[in-house]
Amino acid sequence: MTIKEQLEYLLRGSVEVISEEELSKKLDKSRLSKKPLKVKAGFDPTAPDIHLGHTVLVQKMKHFQELGHEVIFLIGDFTGMIGDPSGKSETRKKLSKEEVTKNANTYKKQIYKILDPDKTTIVFNSHWMEKMSSSDLIELSSQYTVARMLEREDFKKRYKGQQAISIHEFLYPLIQGYDSVALKADVELGGTDQKFNLLVGRELQKHYGQEPQVVLTMPLLEGTDGIKKMSKSLGNYIGITEKPGEIFGKIMSLSDELMIRYYELLSDISNKEFQKMREAMEEGVVNPKDCKVQLAKEIVARFYSQTDADTVALEFENIFKRKEIPQNIPELNIKWDDKEMWVCYLIRAAGFSKGSSEAIRLIKQGAVSIDGEKITDCNLRLKKKEMFVLKVGKKKFAKIKPQ
Repeated sequence: MTIKEQLEYLLRGSVEVISEEELSKKLDKSRLSKKPLKVKAGFDPTAPDIHLGHTVLVQKMKHFQELGHEVIFLIGDFTGMIGDPSGKSETRKKLSKEEVTKNANTYKKQIYKILDPDKTTIVFNSHWMEKMSSSDLIELSSQYTVARMLEREDFKKRYKGQQAISIHEFLYPLIQGYDSVALKADVELGGTDQKFNLLVGRELQKHYGQEPQVVLTMPLLEGTDGIKKMSKSLGNYIGITEKPGEIFGKIMSLSDELMIRYYELLSDISNKEFQKMREAMEEGVVNPKDCKVQLAKEIVARFYSQTDADTVALEFENIFKRKEIPQNIPELNIKWDDKEMWVCYLIRAAGFSKGSSEAIRLIKQGAVSIDGEKITDCNLRLKKKEMFVLKVGKKKFAKIKPQ
């Protein structure tokens, strides 16, 4: 690939690069010297599982890896105990070292579903930060002023709103920046909310006599609602350790517009294939649903296998086109104290509603059926029998075994 082609490939889906000229020079220098660039991305292990939103950066790391560059997956076990203040309106709760270590171990297993383990370096920033003396930390802190820190949007809002900002939060961007110094990073990847921290890395590298890293920011992937950033706490996430059918179903629930964005940021198809598909959809030549199926299969195959992807795709076809009951649906043992049970209580007991009022709403919407027969009576009391199939909505099935 020419340098121009490499840039086009690496910048796909990106928001900003600082700067494209510098990246072009680094790529050319790497080609001539046959010395790979050091490409760094940091992840604080603040939760045990990675979702698709996290993999946007990992996918971009893979792109650099495919071009022969050294990918450094930095696990911020030290910074994780501080808590990244980016985009936060209050001080994060500090995690214990035990919590951070436990989460970090799961990250190591999960990223190899995308990155080549033989070409990936995993490092922990505690390796150098725990060796840093008090004098070293004071020297590092002297490189930035409070005024500069308050230029950062989230700190600025909290300061104006008279919300607490702890001193240790100011250390976070400095330590993240110092990670680039310790690793001699040529490129650092991050979400758009990380721009301030990434630029600190550039400044610190200059101070320590290093060539400043190129900063490449990627968008924050919207969750399945298509509005807010993907987040487990918001319930709009797709976890990479979820069951194949759950991943497939969630991707199929995306809007056509959001599906395009997921393709751009998560798919391995080439730029040429991506543009061709996009144009074909806009011209009505292909059905967006068929494209969505291909994306869902690609994502499931990435984290499981092609066989799993084909199986769930066929099952989805059976459910939504042929109206069949899927195979291998969960069996639930429901305690049946009386001879009859109120249907709304059953829906709640099966975990398909948060309460009776929601169950009533689902029945009124025509979203509930038993053994293929739609339920319309909210006051229905079900008689105890050996087994039956409960369906709520389009995707929730369960074999009910009264006990």
